[in-house]
Amino acid sequence: MRSIAGWPRQFMAAFFCVLLSGVALAQGKPNVVVLATGGTIAGAGADVTNSATYQAAKVPVDKLIAGIPQLTDIANVRGEQVFQVASESLKNENLLTLGHRVSDLLKRDDVDGIVITHGTDTTEETAYFLNLVIHSDKPIVVVASMRPGTAMSADGMLNLYNAVSVAGNRESRGRGVLVVMNDEINSGRDVAKTINIRPDAFKSPWGDLGMIVEGKTYWFRRLDKRHTSTSEFDIDKIKSLPLVEIAYASGNVSDTAYRAFAQEGAKAIIHAGPGNGSVSGSLVPVLQELRAKGIQIIRSSHVNGGGFVLRNAEQPDDKYDWVVAHDLNPQKARILATVALSLTNDSKELQRIFMQY
Repeated sequence: MRSIAGWPRQFMAAFFCVLLSGVALAQGKPNVVVLATGGTIAGAGADVTNSATYQAAKVPVDKLIAGIPQLTDIANVRGEQVFQVASESLKNENLLTLGHRVSDLLKRDDVDGIVITHGTDTTEETAYFLNLVIHSDKPIVVVASMRPGTAMSADGMLNLYNAVSVAGNRESRGRGVLVVMNDEINSGRDVAKTINIRPDAFKSPWGDLGMIVEGKTYWFRRLDKRHTSTSEFDIDKIKSLPLVEIAYASGNVSDTAYRAFAQEGAKAIIHAGPGNGSVSGSLVPVLQELRAKGIQIIRSSHVNGGGFVLRNAEQPDDKYDWVVAHDLNPQKARILATVALSLTNDSKELQRIFMQY
């Protein structure tokens, strides 16, 4: 067999043209970093029939990426294990760690987009947190799965492939943090987990932003709320997050949770009330008392499927100096309050923030 040095000149020229064109093609692909945090998408069950019974956060990121060789067709992908935690156990410290890493990576010229693999239980919270604090127009996509990769009809592989495709697409820039699952592209600001056992679990009350079919992205609308590069919050300036708690209210509710949270040092309490964030008559004096002690009271609604809390409806918010969460569900209201309180404790400023974000 002749060595390359013995090839005729025209063959040598053709060979190097093909080689250089391949290099140019690879260089032309977007550079996407997959940051792994754990969750069902990295989970494993004992049997292929186990779609709801499994152990989360077991598969490392390199194995997830290697399991989808087609990723190399759409992007230059590398992975990084930020932590390996079931998402229901994520703390504020985990959010800060992830946020700082995302911010650092997006400042680099050799990073075009970020994908974050995550557990579904708190996907909406992490996505909204990043939507508030990351100052970049580059795509940030949070992806998860409802079934472990060991299950029949597992959804993780396609979700991750779609997420990388969206993160590498320049049309995804400037749209805020995105959540990609079940072929849908949702805003991290709006999306919520609406059911716990089906792959179509994540929905936005105001509709999805777009869809992705066979790797191609189709956009329908944009997010009109402030986010990412237009946000007044900056992860690079946030070193810690204050304690904000959620108290769930229903019929026959007592003041036990509210007083306990106050005693533990909560700076704000999200009142997750029925209907229009309604407050039981027996609770009103308690919430007034806590507000007088400097604790912010934020009325939200635990109604599923959409809607928003109207200020001075049901309760005289102006009189009591309370804040309403507008259309944010209780868990998202907690995230925004936590971030906002890192800048201000003024109730009027907090209300402005809840209306703008």
